[in-house]
Parts: sequence; structure tokens; C-alpha cells
Amino acid sequence: MSLAFRNEIDITVWLDGGVIADVAIQPRSRPPLTRLFTGKPAASLLPVLPRLFSLCSVAHQVAFLSAIEAAHGQQAAPAMARCRLTAVVAERLTELLRSLFVGRLALDGASAAAVRAMMQATTVLGGASEGVSETLRREAVAQIKAALAALGIAGEGQALAPGSVLAAHVESCEGEGLSPPSVEQSFLTVADDLDVITRLLAGGAAYSDAPELRGEVPETGVWARWARRGPALPAADPAARLAARIAEIARLCAWLDRGDDVLDDNVVATYRLGAGKGAAAVECARGRLYHAIVLDEENRIVNFEFLAPTEWNFHARGPLVRSLKGAMLAAGRRGRDAVRALVGAFDPCVGFKLDFREVGHA
Repeated sequence: MSLAFRNEIDITVWLDGGVIADVAIQPRSRPPLTRLFTGKPAASLLPVLPRLFSLCSVAHQVAFLSAIEAAHGQQAAPAMARCRLTAVVAERLTELLRSLFVGRLALDGASAAAVRAMMQATTVLGGASEGVSETLRREAVAQIKAALAALGIAGEGQALAPGSVLAAHVESCEGEGLSPPSVEQSFLTVADDLDVITRLLAGGAAYSDAPELRGEVPETGVWARWARRGPALPAADPAARLAARIAEIARLCAWLDRGDDVLDDNVVATYRLGAGKGAAAVECARGRLYHAIVLDEENRIVNFEFLAPTEWNFHARGPLVRSLKGAMLAAGRRGRDAVRALVGAFDPCVGFKLDFREVGHA
């Protein structure tokens, strides 16, 4: 199957001297899944998902399977639910680490080997449909812990190892390259799930391309999860967002190591909406992912909609725009690099192109 759609986000930052006067975002275009799969058996979409979504493919598979089960009034058995949760957490850990390094850091031989080892170990844990033995699980977690330690992440709640590649990266993001404006932050939560799902099924692609809730466009992802766990937030500058990402990596590794059930975020939530109608929300690396499906009596797709975190964070009125518009920017490359770091901190699931233009010089 060959699908043609624009898989890049265009971001134009308009400068007025040392201030960001405006930010324009042209979003990606997304595959028209309802049009492509209407009338086909629900099972026919499952093997296609990894080709449609190269990033967070496990989260998409879990969301799709969970939505189908909800449509049938079923729930995954506890062992299967646990397997899916572990797979989603392992994938989230991988994606968070990937976003730190791909295209951003030059790695020495030891660090590059640690990243490869980390990716290999999380792949062992990443099967959404079948589990792994306890021995393999422990070996994979030990490999993950060793790889993170080599990169400077010693454990949950601990400071980065001095002189490590990640410590140097955090230090490079600190400074006065970008001073974000003071804005009221809003965050997507599990309490919003049913509202989002109802709007998604009613509005289809028009809603999923530009979602909103009660006139607002809340943020989702690492920073939103950080906000839910703490009463106060530091300034949401690139360094703070990077620190939150690293802290979550350590936290997820600790959860995999403990093997217990204590993990908030409502990682996988399912909703039965009536006969043949179901939905699921999965908390993946970049935020809350939604799948909603309507099936006929023959288990064929009548309607299928999905909403990815990127559509919230890179909305034309969304959190990235709010974080940039009105910000003070250092002159030259330092300021522009800080903007790029902030865009990267929101971690879109597709590539982005960033342009800078002076007001009056369009």
C-alpha cells in the first residue's frame, strides 16, 4: 500500500527585532483512514498500522485493539493488559531517548553503543501481543539500566552524572538564548477523554486536524505529565523541558525494574460507547493518543478516527505557539538555536521545517 500525504510541519517564526511577533504553523496532512478502510474487516487494519505509524507503532496497535475490544463490550485479560502496558512503557522510554539524541547530539563511541543497547533491550519488551519470560524481562531491564547509566542517568530522582553526555547537553540548553513569555498553561488529562472522543467521532478529520476543548488547545506529553505530578512548574524553557524528559526516562526505567503496578498517567484507558462503538486512549511518549471506531454487525469498519498528540502541541493556537509568541530572543544563531531546541522539546511525531522572517520583509 502506498499512501501519499505530507509528513512534515512547517513553522514560520516572525521576528520584530529581538521579539517573536508571531508564529505560523502549517500542519502535516494525515492518512484518511476512514476513507481507506470503511467496509473492510477491522482486523485488516492491524497489520497496516506499523507502516502508517513508524513512531509509536506499539501505542497505535494497543489503542486500536483496545478500541475494538471496547466496541465489543470486552476487556483484555489481566495478563494481556499487563503485557500491553509494559510494551507501551518500553516504547515510550525508547521514543523519549530517541528524541534526545537523533539529530541533536554528536555521540562518542561509548554513548552511541549505549543508545543501541537501549534500543535493542526495549525491543525485547515491546511486543504488544505477547509477553516475554521473566528471565528475558530482567535481562532486558538490566541492559536498559546499564545503557542509561552510561549516558549519565543513574536512577530515578538522582542528578545526572557530572561530565556525562546528557549533563553536557542540559548545560548547553541553559542560558538566555530564549526567554519564553509568561502564559497560563493548560494540560490534557484523562478527565478530558470522553469529551475528546465524542468530538472526534462527530467531527472526524476536521476535528482531528485541529482539535480544541471549550475553545482551548491544551498541551499533552512529558510536560503535561510533569504538571500532574507536581503542584508547581518551573519556567517551560528548553532546559526545563529537557530535564523533565530525562526525569521521565529514569522514572519509566525504575517502573520496569520494580515490575509493580504503580504507574499513574492512565496509560491505557478504554471506553464503550454503545453497540459496535468503542474508543481507547493511550499515554505514549508525545502525549495522549486516541483511537475511536464504529463497527457493523459483521465487524467491518463503519468509522475509524485517530487523534495524535502532535495535533494538540503543534496546533495554530497551541502550546508551542503560546510558548514562542512574545518571547525575547538573543541575537544571531544563539537565539535561533534556542527556538529550535524548544520546538524539538515538543517532539513532533513527524519532521519539521523552521524558518525565521523579519516582520515587513515577507
